[in-house]
Formats: sequence, C-alpha cells, structure tokens
Amino acid sequence: MASGESSKFNLHATYLKNLQNHEISPPLAAILSLSELVVNSGAGTMFELVKELHEGAEVLKKSTTNPISLNAGCELFIAFVTLFPHESDSFAELKSELMRQGQKYAREAISYRDKIAELTLGFIKDDSVILTHSYSRVVMKALLHAHKTKRISVYVTEARPRGLGIKTYEELTAAGIPCTVVLDSAVAYVMDKVDFVLVGSEAVVESGGLINAVGSSQIAIIAKASNKPFYALAESYKFHRLFPLSQYDLPTHNPNILSFRSPQITAAQGSASGVSPDNQTPAINDISTFMTPAISSSRTMSADQIVCNPDVDYTRPNLISLVFSDVGTLTPEAISQYLVAMFAG
Repeated sequence: MASGESSKFNLHATYLKNLQNHEISPPLAAILSLSELVVNSGAGTMFELVKELHEGAEVLKKSTTNPISLNAGCELFIAFVTLFPHESDSFAELKSELMRQGQKYAREAISYRDKIAELTLGFIKDDSVILTHSYSRVVMKALLHAHKTKRISVYVTEARPRGLGIKTYEELTAAGIPCTVVLDSAVAYVMDKVDFVLVGSEAVVESGGLINAVGSSQIAIIAKASNKPFYALAESYKFHRLFPLSQYDLPTHNPNILSFRSPQITAAQGSASGVSPDNQTPAINDISTFMTPAISSSRTMSADQIVCNPDVDYTRPNLISLVFSDVGTLTPEAISQYLVAMFAG
C-alpha cells in the first residue's frame, strides 16, 4: 500500500525498530525505513515509487509530535531516489539497488559525528570552559574526543521538562570530565564563566538558522550579548529545506502551545505531578540532589502545563557563530548555498 502500512510491511514499526539503535538518529531511521519500503513497494514505475515514498514520509511524520529531523531524512532520501541513475535491467533490480544505497549511506553517516568531533577539536583550547544544552550525540562525541588530549570543563543546562541535561552530566562525569548542571534560568548567570557555547541540532535550515531543543534560542541571545561564540554541531543529513521566519513558523507549533487555559481547569489540575510528554524520558520531579534542603520541595509543572510548552525552538542565523558539519565548518550564510547544491544533484 502507498501508506506503507500494508499487512506485509509496517513502515512505522520498522522506523521504531531502527530507532532502538542508540547510534541511529531520527533522520537515519527514516532513511533506513524508506529504503525497506522501496523493496516492499508494489510500484512498477519511478513515478509510482516516488509517490509511495512521499506517502510513507507522511505516515512517519504523523506518528510523532516533532517530525522536523525525521522529515529532513525523508526529504534527503526521496531526493536521492529521484536523481538516482536508472541503469538497472529491471525495475525490481533498481529498487534493490536503491535499498542497498540507502543502507550504505546510513552506515557511513554514523561516522559523521567523528568527523565533526575532529573539526571541533581545533576550536577547543586547553582549559576551555564550555556551556552545552540538553543532550546531543554529536556534542557528546566532540566533548569526549576533546577530553582525550585537552583539559575541559563543562556546564550543562538541566533542560526541563525532559531533564536530558542530567544524562549529559552523568556521561561526562563518568568519563572524568568536570561538569556542573545549571538551571535553565541561570544561563545568563553562568555565561561570563564560559569560553563558548556548543549545542547540537534537530535541523539546520535554509536561512542558516538552527532548530534545537527549546532553550537554545535564549542561550544564543545571551551568548551574543556577552560576546561569546555560539557553535552548532550538525550532521549534513539534518540540513533541512525549511525557512522559518519566527518560532511560530515551525512545523511543531500548534494552537495549544502557549495557550491560555480556563482558570477552572487550571485549578482542578494544579495538583497533578510533572510528566514528560516523551514516553521514553520521565520529567524530573525530584531535584533534591541539585537543590539545597531548604528548597528541595519546590513545585513542578503539571502534565497539562508541560504540553502547553514547545519542545524545540528556532535560533536566528545572526546569533550563530559557526556550524560544524561533516561537510566542513560553515557560516550560517553558507548553509543556504550548500542546501541548494545538495538538492540540485
């Protein structure tokens, strides 16, 4: 079926299975899943195949509340299929070759983080103090790589409500890197202590701007005001043909975000405990480890309050110093040129 949900092949289940590999990010999981859709497709022409891939991409996008990075992978693979030379003796052979090429790309793309880590190393001086946000595979790779040859210390934001900054803290301290968790509201307080900011990405868009975990934009604004470099790390498969002009142009924005609720509803739900909207990562309710005893019983947001807040935000290109990618170190202005060339074949 064009939807990718036939009895023989379940596209969404395949996508979730691919995500179980910690090294596989959503764009690569999408590419691997669409590669399998190709060989399971009943399409007999390239037109039918591309149509089915677009419909499959829609199935995947509708399965998540944040389809941005996933969509970047879908977009890249569909462009590849469209431009791939048709030299096979039969269409069935062509589909098999497309699947092999998709799987080969995904295997090679895992190494992109190593390339980015090596590029970033040249900008990290000995005794650097770095501020990072939430949790990012590529940022972790860069920090752990730098730790092999240089002395670094890291501040990481808590990144509520999912609290993924705690995961970064645990992994860095386990590797022997001095690390301190910073309240999201204390970024301005800590900025004078850091040499630069290093963040990952959900996507880098045509304007050269960045889509990343919510809070990234305000960190960039504070870094700019403090004359501190703000560096973004992004694998090239996260380059996305999207041109948001504001936070409210993001595909993840909906009328529920930042909406005002009825006072009666708010009062009735005020006693609910904070729960993360991501089923895989609970919200942090017990922060006593990081707070003094006098304030360890501080209140937390309810689940209803959390879902009224965004998961990601948009950082304007004028706030970004450089983007480190597997294709090189790029200025935000160079991102648009690269995207045009990439999708033009």
